[in-house]
Amino acid sequence: MQFDDVWPVLTGVLLTPWGLAVLGLCVGSFLNVVVHRMPLMLDAQWKRDAAYTLGQTVPEPDPAQALSLSKPASRCPACGHQIRWYENIPLLSWLALRGKCSACGTRISVRYPLVELLTAGLFAWCGVHFGAQPTTLLWCGFVAVLVAASLIDWDTTLLPDDLTLPLLWAGLLVAALGWNLPLKDAFWGAVAGYLSLWSVYWLFKLTTGKEGMGYGDFKLLAALGAWLGASMVLPIVLGSSVIGAVVGIGMKVTGQLREGVYVPYGPFLAGAGLVVTLAGPQQVLAWMGWA
Repeated sequence: MQFDDVWPVLTGVLLTPWGLAVLGLCVGSFLNVVVHRMPLMLDAQWKRDAAYTLGQTVPEPDPAQALSLSKPASRCPACGHQIRWYENIPLLSWLALRGKCSACGTRISVRYPLVELLTAGLFAWCGVHFGAQPTTLLWCGFVAVLVAASLIDWDTTLLPDDLTLPLLWAGLLVAALGWNLPLKDAFWGAVAGYLSLWSVYWLFKLTTGKEGMGYGDFKLLAALGAWLGASMVLPIVLGSSVIGAVVGIGMKVTGQLREGVYVPYGPFLAGAGLVVTLAGPQQVLAWMGWA
C-alpha cells in the first residue's frame, strides 16, 4: 500500500474531530497513569539521589516492585485486584462497572473518566481548529502534556521537569522544522515566558522575603511561549491570573481554601495556554482590543 493510499484514510478517519476524540479517550486513560505514578517515581528517585549524596547505602529497587509508567499492571488500590483489559476500556469500562471495582466494590474516582472526556474534547477541538493535517497531532501532544502537568501540579504543587522541559524543547524543535512559528518567534517566546515570571518571583521575594511560586512555573510559561510566541505571553499571564483569582475566591467562599495552603499556579497557566491555543492568537488579540 502506497502512502497516497494511506493518507486519505488517515485524514478521513484519525484526523477528523471524531477520530481524534477516540484517540483522546485512549490518551486520557494513559494520562491518568502518568498523573498517579510520575510523582511517586520522582519521589523514589529523589530519595535514592539523596541517599547517594549523603554516602548512605542505596538499596537496589526490587524489579518485581519497580514502578514505571508501564509496569506493574494497574490494580485496585483497595484489594489489589489486577484490572483486566476489558475493565480498562476508556470511559466505557467505568460506566459498565458503575464506578466501582469489580472485585471489592470500592468506588473508582470519577476523575478518571472526566480526564478521559476532557482529553477527548480537547483533541476533538484541535481537529476542528487546526484541520486534518499531521501537525494537528503535535498540538494534541502539546495539549496532553498540559493536562498531565496541570493535574500533577494541582495534586502535589509540583511541575515535573520531565514534562515541562521536553515540552519546551519540542516547541523549539517544531519551530526549527518549520511546522509552527518561525524559530525566532519561538525562541523569544521561550525567553519572554521564563524571564517574565522569573522577574516577578524575585521582585516578590525581595519585597516580602517569601517565595510566591516555583521554578516549574517559569519553565511551563517558557514552553507555552515556545509554542505560541512572545506576543501570547502577556495574555496567558493575564488570563491565568483571572482564572486563578476566580478559582481562589470560589474555594474561599466554599471553605476549600485553607489558610497558609499553597495553591499551585501551573494549572491556571496551562488553562490560559489552552484557551489561547484553541481560540487562536488573532482571536485572543481581538478580545484584548490589540488586533
